[in-house]
Amino acid sequence: MAAPATVVWFRRDLRVDDHPALAGAVDRGPVVCVWVADPVLLGRRHHQAPARRAFLRAGLDALDAELRDRGGALVVRTGDPARVLPGIAAQTGADAVAWTREISPYGRARDARVAAALAARGVDVLEYEGDLVARLEDIPGPAGTGYQVFAPFFRVWSVIDLPRHLPAPRTLHGPTLGSDGLAVLGTGASPLPAGPAAARAALVSFLRNGHADRYDTHRDLLALDATSRLSAYLRFGMCTDAQIGRALGLPGELGHGRAAFWRQIAWREFSHHHLARHPEVARQALRAPFREIAWSNDAAALATWRAGQTGYPLVDAGMRQLAGEGWMHNRARMVTASFLVKDLLVDWRRGETVFMQGLVDGDPANNNGGWQWTAGTGTDAAPYHRVLNPVLQSKRFDPEGTYIRRWVPELRAVPKRFIHEPWRMDDNAQRAARCIIGADYPAPMVDHRVQREIALARYRAAEPRRTGGT
Repeated sequence: MAAPATVVWFRRDLRVDDHPALAGAVDRGPVVCVWVADPVLLGRRHHQAPARRAFLRAGLDALDAELRDRGGALVVRTGDPARVLPGIAAQTGADAVAWTREISPYGRARDARVAAALAARGVDVLEYEGDLVARLEDIPGPAGTGYQVFAPFFRVWSVIDLPRHLPAPRTLHGPTLGSDGLAVLGTGASPLPAGPAAARAALVSFLRNGHADRYDTHRDLLALDATSRLSAYLRFGMCTDAQIGRALGLPGELGHGRAAFWRQIAWREFSHHHLARHPEVARQALRAPFREIAWSNDAAALATWRAGQTGYPLVDAGMRQLAGEGWMHNRARMVTASFLVKDLLVDWRRGETVFMQGLVDGDPANNNGGWQWTAGTGTDAAPYHRVLNPVLQSKRFDPEGTYIRRWVPELRAVPKRFIHEPWRMDDNAQRAARCIIGADYPAPMVDHRVQREIALARYRAAEPRRTGGT
């Protein structure tokens, strides 16, 4: 008697190698590979990102091609997964549905509903690890609730063995089903090549061009574009943290540059672990007192920031890169976020939404972690009184103004000595640079020094009062 089929439900794991759920299903027998277009998830405010949908669609097409090369195919269905998956199981006679463990609040609640619906029909759930180096159980922390500080998390995480490599299945077989197709994701062109092969190519390029070895010294230099550009691939599981670790040379000693990059992968996992353990941070500050900050939340100021028209060149360059590429250099992410929160006094959650609506790599855990770190409200947060000066940051990390000129063409003829503060040009210099402040490029919308003091006062007002003893 032939073995019953296993349904493999793909979500944020769009690959065929290093995929424990797929490997486990193949070991059991026939396989049905499924991706469900969940209208509720796709309709959430954080998922209104055309560039990310286009990249996702291209990644699903690439996954389908890899499955077809092995005799399978990707079945796409639209609807509530708690209805769709039991229906597919009944249609194919499958006795189990396998998937990769999810950590987001929505994902975990959804998976619980799906598991209950499957159990009601006598279908087993096979949940596998696969996207992170460390399981939650591997890093319980001293009280069993994980860590809120990165350093002790990293000490434990960095000595955990990488998951063993699982090669892609050579062949797939199983029932043939019709597919709804991917029209729900739109028809826009992907902003970058998608799929596991594209992820491998990006990783190989990062290693071969020396950026990995110079990462510790070059990662913050905006003009060099010396980062890995792997974030979008990690977002959808087209590659994994463990694959990156092996490519860097683990297990074994890493040079300074590669070790610094691996530490950034640890930050990614730190954010994922924290969101899994504290799902409430998806909607509010981790630090309770800072939930009461008196934000100004000026809608016009938010719109000006989003449009890259603040009058601060580095801030504007970052926001225009986001609009143009669906990506932003990490140093620019910190500066633009700090400006919105600490200069414009806009609630960090509004900026978090803007990023999620624009970033191809928009990831709920990483994006939330980064915004709360900058705002001083979350895990391992920078002290709230650390306010990034957009001019000093510009001078330090884009000293020649190359990044600024790339994204703010109004400033391309501005001399180096004024590129970070173009409002300091006199009338003659403005005419020579063909950049009239207030006409061709805006004057600064706020005075950073003034706004810094206002922000600190509001944080202090929300901070718990310290009382001394007698």
